[in-house]
Amino acid sequence: MNKDVNTILNNLSKSKFRSSFHLNKNMKDYCRKKGKNKITDDAYYFINNRLRPSIIKNDGKQTPMRQVHPVFIAQHACACCCRSCLYKWYHIEKERELSDKEINFIVSLLIKWIEKELSVK
Repeated sequence: MNKDVNTILNNLSKSKFRSSFHLNKNMKDYCRKKGKNKITDDAYYFINNRLRPSIIKNDGKQTPMRQVHPVFIAQHACACCCRSCLYKWYHIEKERELSDKEINFIVSLLIKWIEKELSVK
């Protein structure tokens, strides 16, 4: 978490798996239609409900991989999809509740990734 968002996104782009995630046209249209504030609110909602708790009974399976919502795709692209990935990539310990600072970091990373996706034609 000590690295800046652009450095993290650059590191993620070097991962074959993480770099395979992209927003399709419908997802991009959805983001443009709903706007940044709505997408950010959705990101906070998903992260608070699916990643913040100290114990997650379905950890590793709580984030859909299909084109359901742009935030879910961003979570996989940014390794913020489960507590195991958060630990592997960001050294955020499992089995403790995420702090507000960690939640804000995750959401800012997801939104930056989505913004980059929207700028790609």
